Amino acid sequence: MLLRKPDLACQQAVELVTDYLDGNLSRSDRRRFERHLSVCPHCTEYLAQIRAIVELAGRAEPDDLTPQAQDEITDLFRRWQADPEQRS
Repeated sequence: MLLRKPDLACQQAVELVTDYLDGNLSRSDRRRFERHLSVCPHCTEYLAQIRAIVELAGRAEPDDLTPQAQDEITDLFRRWQADPEQRS
């Protein structure tokens, strides 16, 4: 008899969204994630919002951003790059 992993809580589902979209979940974790989505309209909406953000971000060009926004993004990237803890 195989034991099924417990259902996901919303916080766990939110933490898995990136791995889900990137196709990096195991088959069992993907099923658990999708099972959670089938009963949770909030997480389903969150996933849709993240998909939209990814799509829009992929189409953004540097000239689409104000100089201030460009500076803020560059600063965030430099801080992220300098702190290995944030990249794990």
